[in-house]
Amino acid sequence: MTALTQAPIAPLLDRLFLEADAARPHTHPAFTAMAPEERNRLMRSKTEYLDLYSRLKDFPLPVSKETGALLYMLARSSQARNIIEFGTSFGISTLHLAAALRDNGGGRLITTEFESSKVARARQNLQAGGVLDLVEIREGDALQTLRADLPDTVDLLLLDGAKALYPDILSLVEGRLRPGALIVADNANFSPDYLERVRSRANGYLSVPFSDDVELSMRIR
Repeated sequence: MTALTQAPIAPLLDRLFLEADAARPHTHPAFTAMAPEERNRLMRSKTEYLDLYSRLKDFPLPVSKETGALLYMLARSSQARNIIEFGTSFGISTLHLAAALRDNGGGRLITTEFESSKVARARQNLQAGGVLDLVEIREGDALQTLRADLPDTVDLLLLDGAKALYPDILSLVEGRLRPGALIVADNANFSPDYLERVRSRANGYLSVPFSDDVELSMRIR
């Protein structure tokens, strides 16, 4: 048995995924009123992402169940102790990562979210899952909240916030990534600059598209 597959986390995640399935933004007027071209532009914008994600503040926007399981397995198999997450939302991915830390014997997970209502929801879910003691939630723009007071060594980085900021967030954390550290980028296809960077071995990474919407990379130096 693992922390991920038993109470309180397993039933909590089952409920949260069911709630997320019932609250997809694609049917909400705030989302459907935008033309597809406008949505794609906002997803790729480095200046208007706050507006887009403010419109979606009531939606969990979680990773898939498969990606959640992948996060747990990667953190467990690498014996991660220090993890950074960009984009907390309701804390579904955070629960997977914190479960791995619990099973690894402890550690520190720094996660960041600019929407205060989501911070409150995430905190409740992490408390319910019994892993809040492993997680530091930083509220605000990640370009500021991840600028200081990071662990000397980072074992795993999850990118699941504003897609256009993936290269900037990577730059903030890159100097702390140990050789062999893993980077998981959800919906990385919306950040071509990020993909170009991690897919170049000259930049110190090995990287592959793990699925249609996840890029898995490893720091090699």
